[in-house]
Amino acid sequence: MTMTMTMGTTTPSMTTATATEPDEQAVPRLATPPADSNSSPAPAGRTPATLLRLIWLASPALPVGGFSYSEGLESAVDAGLVTTEAQAGDWLLDQLHLSLARADLPAAAQAAIAWSAGDLPRAEQLNDWVRCTRETAEMRLQTEQMGRSLTEWLRNGEQSADPRIAALSSLAPAPTWPIAFALATVLAGAAPRDALLAFAFGWAENMVQAAMKAVPLGQSAAQRMLARLAEAIPAAVEHAMALADDQRQAFTPMLAILSAQHETQYSRLFRS
Repeated sequence: MTMTMTMGTTTPSMTTATATEPDEQAVPRLATPPADSNSSPAPAGRTPATLLRLIWLASPALPVGGFSYSEGLESAVDAGLVTTEAQAGDWLLDQLHLSLARADLPAAAQAAIAWSAGDLPRAEQLNDWVRCTRETAEMRLQTEQMGRSLTEWLRNGEQSADPRIAALSSLAPAPTWPIAFALATVLAGAAPRDALLAFAFGWAENMVQAAMKAVPLGQSAAQRMLARLAEAIPAAVEHAMALADDQRQAFTPMLAILSAQHETQYSRLFRS
């Protein structure tokens, strides 16, 4: 069975894999740093404090509730469309490229520019776009709940007096997750590319954890899936950063159908 998310352009398809488990895959190794790496200055926007802040923002432990959502994956499992490690990995890779890289990532990149410039009308416009392009009620509730939670976290942080946090709080009916995350990375002093890498990796960690519980999968399988996503994220970020306003798009019909079905699913672990 092939599930294609039509995007209006030539795109990969969301395809279920065969039931055969893949051979053991090697996890990519991180490059070894130079012996005297401490003597080299950090690139602009990559100070130790900024990197730690981005790691914090990407962590599943951030109190925004990202761990409680599967974004339609649980419904796909219930429908028998995702039953193996290979299928789950393919599903999440397609979601990364067909959904995240064309909607939330470019919206977050453009919102970071707006927050840096103190342009509230532009941030509000992007927030409205994110909210209005959620294709189901639970998707809208997810982005609003996570946006509110991150806004509250920022209001209780050491930069709580920054007027942009009050501006974020004023977005009606609620700040959305990509727009709130964008402000958090601006307050951290992060470069746009690093901010999007953190956004995407945080999403990947939460989704892999969801796959572990819903499919279910073991920890080794989850790490192999995370390695596949980590390898694909930089290209997705580059694509997102190159998109203009009229090139953003949120059109994933099969995912929307599964999400709508999940809203009335008899038994479920996740909120989406």
